[in-house]
Order: sequence, then C-alpha cells, then structure tokens
Amino acid sequence: MKVILLEDIKGVGKKDQIINASDGYARNFLLPKKKAVEANNENLAKLKSKNESKAYKKEMDIQEAKKIAEKIDKITLIIKVKAGENGKIFGGVTSKEIAESLKKEYDIDVDKKKILLSDNIKNIGRFSVEIKLYEGISAKLIVSVVSE
Repeated sequence: MKVILLEDIKGVGKKDQIINASDGYARNFLLPKKKAVEANNENLAKLKSKNESKAYKKEMDIQEAKKIAEKIDKITLIIKVKAGENGKIFGGVTSKEIAESLKKEYDIDVDKKKILLSDNIKNIGRFSVEIKLYEGISAKLIVSVVSE
C-alpha cells in the first residue's frame, strides 16, 4: 500500500516521503496512529502543493539573502569602544555587538550565530567579518573598531 508519511519514522522514511508499506503495517500502525495517510489523488495533490509552497518560500528566502548580502558588502560598520594606550580593547567586540550595531544603524537583522568570528576582536583596527546568510550565500562586513 502506498502511503505518505506525516512524520519521520526511523527505518521507514522521512516526513512527506511516499513509501510502499505492507498492508498490515499501514492499516494497523501507520494510519491509526496518524503517522501516515493513504497516497490517493487528493493527498498526493495536497503534498504537491505543499512542496511547491516550500520551494517558493525557499526561493524568496534566497532572494532576500542575496539582497541583504549586497547591502552588507557595501557597509563599513564603525564600533566605538574603550581602549588602552597600546590599542588593546577592554573586553572585546563580540558577534552579538556586531549584530546589534547592524540592527541599530542599518536596520539589518542578522542572527549573531551567523556572524563568523574565530575569536572576539580585541584590538583597534579594521577587520573583515564573514556573515553566513543562507546556504551558499555569505557576505563580507568590514568592521572598523575605533577608540572613544
């Protein structure tokens, strides 16, 4: 019997996958526990429209990420910090501070986890920071750290 899985089932398949299950397994386990629905024309049409909707949303997300990447590539973010005489910063500039500055100054909302900093910025100067916006789409942000 062909069924469409409604959730991931270990050893059987992933959500929204069409599988061939034995009649007994489908009728006695998958269907009563609402883990799958029969793959009839109506349910196949629903699955198709759901997949098209997901593809459209993904395409929109990619377009949005590309627009944001273009904006970020042109930005030089200036962060003012307290520093010692030799250019050392008290504390450090973190990805959280960079994300907050981007939001405040340029109204670009980026998750701090997507800002790739190997370590906090601990000196005054210009730094190139990579921001991963989407799968395969990233932007380079120039962060200029200056003393107050």
